[in-house]
Amino acid sequence: MSRAATSLEGLVVATGASSGIGLELARRAAADGCALILVADTDLAEAVRAVDDAGAPQVETVLADLASDIGRDTLLECLGEREITALFANAGHGGGGTFLEQPWAEARHIVDTNIIGTMAVVQHVARRMQARGAGRILITGSIAGELPGSFQLVYNASKAFLNDFAAGLRNELKDTGVVVSCLVPGPTDTRFFERADMEDTPVGRGRKADPATVAQDGYSALLADDGRVVSGLMNKVQSAFSGVLPDALIAEIHRHLAQPDGKTEPA
Repeated sequence: MSRAATSLEGLVVATGASSGIGLELARRAAADGCALILVADTDLAEAVRAVDDAGAPQVETVLADLASDIGRDTLLECLGEREITALFANAGHGGGGTFLEQPWAEARHIVDTNIIGTMAVVQHVARRMQARGAGRILITGSIAGELPGSFQLVYNASKAFLNDFAAGLRNELKDTGVVVSCLVPGPTDTRFFERADMEDTPVGRGRKADPATVAQDGYSALLADDGRVVSGLMNKVQSAFSGVLPDALIAEIHRHLAQPDGKTEPA
């Protein structure tokens, strides 16, 4: 039975919605007339104005760091037993540099945000979707999850988890009426590289995708009941090669993209 749809309706939750891909996904739901709950760990005032302008009939905000127990509990308490039509699980945190030099608190924050935070919200929402036999979940993975990520190691590994998590959850829910899709973007013109302190890297300075285009790819895939969409032609090529080339070679290629300027090899 086809689970494809032409638009969304009802209540939509978007995490990581203050800017970038998360905000652009929320704009599209607003244009469909959905009420929104916007979630982020930074100010959401501009995002609220953007979705208001796009047509959202009602907007709530939750300021919460999903890397923390308090932040996760705050969001889940807000969601409660409400009937959520769609979840955009987009919140993410990155960090560059070598793993051994990376402060442990930063590495832990990446894992707690990207993996633990996403899992907690998805489980809470998906249980209720499964009980009523309807709902849609879009998880933002990354092409980085397919690449051994020298100089971006924890982030890439966390996205590898999410890429696989989305595929496995989709299979578990395939007979329930709940759609799970994974959006797999490459470098995108968002605040990611600034927040990850990677502006002094080739990938940080390089050409990036428009977050509006990436979001549209994900939104369309979710409506079409596509399990996975790689956004961008070159990312599709990179994804294909990641399954063919040796990991050691891919890691070396990634090194040249993510190694900070002036970084010298250990003595």
